[in-house]
Order: sequence, then structure tokens, then C-alpha cells
Amino acid sequence: MRPPLHAWDLSPEAARAVQARLRPQVVTDTPLPLDAIGAVGGVDISVKDDTARAAIVVLRFPDLTPVDVALAEMPVPFPYVPGLLVFREGPSILAALARLERLPDVLIFDGHGLAHPRRMGIACHMGLWTGVPSVGCAKSILVGRHDAIGNEKGAWAALVHEGEVVGAALRTRDGVNPVYVSVGYRADLDTARALVLRCCTRYRLPEPTRLAHRAAGGEDVIGPRGEEQLSLFR
Repeated sequence: MRPPLHAWDLSPEAARAVQARLRPQVVTDTPLPLDAIGAVGGVDISVKDDTARAAIVVLRFPDLTPVDVALAEMPVPFPYVPGLLVFREGPSILAALARLERLPDVLIFDGHGLAHPRRMGIACHMGLWTGVPSVGCAKSILVGRHDAIGNEKGAWAALVHEGEVVGAALRTRDGVNPVYVSVGYRADLDTARALVLRCCTRYRLPEPTRLAHRAAGGEDVIGPRGEEQLSLFR
């Protein structure tokens, strides 16, 4: 991973200044090499009693077989402020990433990338920090609006905020509510959307973040690594 970009124990004002400083460094127009991806990591975080629990589940791609899981818990260093959640969750994510055998080829975050008030959601921030291509896939809208989309799997509409396309509302199963895909780092929207769709099977959420959500919630994951921890996902 790259050298640290900043300290985590900042004031909200200083944190917003960090986002403004980092935003021009975020690469958001490079297509993901979908046919060359061998492993996808899903990232999710739960916070309880001021302790963040980060979970990363790595799946082989495209068959989506689980190959690694890493967990990390630590006190949150930052208050709850909408738009600045990465400053609460980032340190635990980095600790979990350090426990993987190897970094995956791309990360999907349960959260936003460009679809953020300052175009610097968690997928942008952590992608830039790690250098790993990253995509945001959220369950709800933070900013923006979109037109109606069809009910069939794969239907989508651009998510637009202040006249700018910041993501896509994507239907991942027939008739279910869409997810909200946005570019994080070293990706473009077309390939980010395609990756999320390829990672969806029987559920609304892509498998990497769906399983990471379960692990972050404390479902019997033994680790930091080993066959025992993967048995939950078979």
C-alpha cells in the first residue's frame, strides 16, 4: 500500500479540507479490465459503542468462490458526521486489508464513491489510499436523483447531482429495489456497473459486499484466516 495520506484524528473542518486536497488525485475515467480480474474484495464496516469492525471478503472472479476473509476492530477516531464517515471507518479498513494474504484486484465498498457531496466517498478515499481500483455500491442515495428504470435485471439510469453524472441506479434482480453504483478509483462508470452486475447472483447486493456485511455483523467468522472462516460462506 501507499504511504499514509493524512492523520485520522482531525476536526471535521480539517477532514473536509483533506477531501478537497485529495479529490483532484482521484482517477475516475479508467475502465476496469474486467476480463483480467482474478479476485474481488468486498468491504463493509459496522460500528457499535464507538468500535468499528471492518470486514473484507475476497472472492475469486468470475466464479465468486470465497478465498479469504479478514477482520479488524478498533475504536473510532472521529465523530459521526455525514459525508465524513471514512474518517471513522478508514483505520479499521486499512487494518483488515493488512491481514489479507494479498490485495484483490478490485474492491467493492458498501458505500459511495463519486456520489458524494464533495465527490470523495469512501470508495474514492480508500482506493486512492491503497492504490487498488475501487467501486462504491450503496443501498441508498446520498446525493443525486435518477429517472425511472425498468424492472428487469440490468436496467439502470444515471444518478445526477448538480448537473453531473455521479453514479448509476442499477437493478440487480428483476423487480427489486436498485443499488447505487459509483466510481471510486481507477474505474469508470460503465465497467463499475458491469462489475457489480457480474457479482450479483440470487440477491440484490453483490456477493462480495453481501458477505462482508455478514462478517462485519459478527457471524461466526474465525480468523484472521483459514478454512474455518470460509465455511460460513459455502
